[in-house]
Amino acid sequence: MDAATKAADLLKHHRESIDRLDAILVFTLAERFKHTQAVGRLKAEHALPPSDPAREARQIERLQRLAEQADLDPEFAKKFLNFIISEVIRHHETFQK
Repeated sequence: MDAATKAADLLKHHRESIDRLDAILVFTLAERFKHTQAVGRLKAEHALPPSDPAREARQIERLQRLAEQADLDPEFAKKFLNFIISEVIRHHETFQK
């Protein structure tokens, strides 16, 4: 097997792994949002605010620690969670109306 064929085979296997991981991410995010939507409904029913800044800060710190353990850029993890939190809050605000 020549070098180009080996490289193409390795590339194929990496891409297959990436595709599987992308599917896992999508299904995991869907499951997470099912729970956050339930939280949003509960907050709306009990007149609780749509965001909880103290919990959000703890979650960001937690995710940054996990990222470090996983050898992932903690700043990327923080940006990712901030994006998710902003979406969750937006959903919670719609339940408040």
